[in-house]
Amino acid sequence: MTDAEPEITADLVRDLLREQHPDLAGLAIREVAGGWGNQMWRLGDELAVRMQRMALTPELQLKERRWLPVLAPRLPLPVPTPVRSGEPSERFPKHWTVMTWVHGEPLDHGSISRGVHAADTLAGFLRALHVEAPAEAPTATDRGAHPRDCTDGFESFLQAVAPDDAADVRAVWDDAVAAGAWEGPPVWVHGDLHPANVVVSDGTLAGVVDFGDMFAGDPAWDLAAAWVLLPAGTAARFFDMYGHADEAAIRRARGLAALKSLFLMLMGQNGDRGLPGGKPNWGPAGRAALDRVLKGV
Repeated sequence: MTDAEPEITADLVRDLLREQHPDLAGLAIREVAGGWGNQMWRLGDELAVRMQRMALTPELQLKERRWLPVLAPRLPLPVPTPVRSGEPSERFPKHWTVMTWVHGEPLDHGSISRGVHAADTLAGFLRALHVEAPAEAPTATDRGAHPRDCTDGFESFLQAVAPDDAADVRAVWDDAVAAGAWEGPPVWVHGDLHPANVVVSDGTLAGVVDFGDMFAGDPAWDLAAAWVLLPAGTAARFFDMYGHADEAAIRRARGLAALKSLFLMLMGQNGDRGLPGGKPNWGPAGRAALDRVLKGV
């Protein structure tokens, strides 16, 4: 936060509700840990307030407001759905949104014990999500490209993390780079499936959150979750149940899973060093995901 930006507190959230949605201002307000571009506050038992924080523009929130009401009714897992819009004001000159609360524990603080069930659940969710997107759907900005166009980022992460098995990781990446491109129509893609953006309950997946990076494009960016989210030994089950991924898509997805795993490990390192934005608990999650990537499908 800069000196010109207000500190986001429970009192500020309540004041904004009183100004713009007074019927909600009496509900209990509790801060939710995590988040970079937005700060989350639990509002009562069934709602949450998503406050724009580090994001330079309201694009991500406005995208969720526009498209989540379209997508949510046909998705088989709970996702946050906007119910009220908070507009910039003198008190808080950024956007904020009241959304439904998705019950469960974030996977980066929980675990999946029912691997087969989780694989089937994730496959069903992505089958429902990955349908042809309309022409006016958002396109990707910093993600969504073929792995060959993401090599600079991969090399940067690999050098920063420097795992002992770097040669094996590079081989997976090179195979993804050599894989054929997505030739189907652009489909809806969540774009940022990692352990902090899904919730678990009763040992399995229970919801998906944070659709700020959603775009229309290559589904391989989501299929990488077979290794990033699911327990060891369940990726093959996932792809069998998903049913729409050819060999090239799986190769791209595996390389992208390696990229995402390295990112999680880097954020873990940053957390261990006390750097801003670091997440200490992401390091072990990233290392476990990378191990699953190296074992294959």
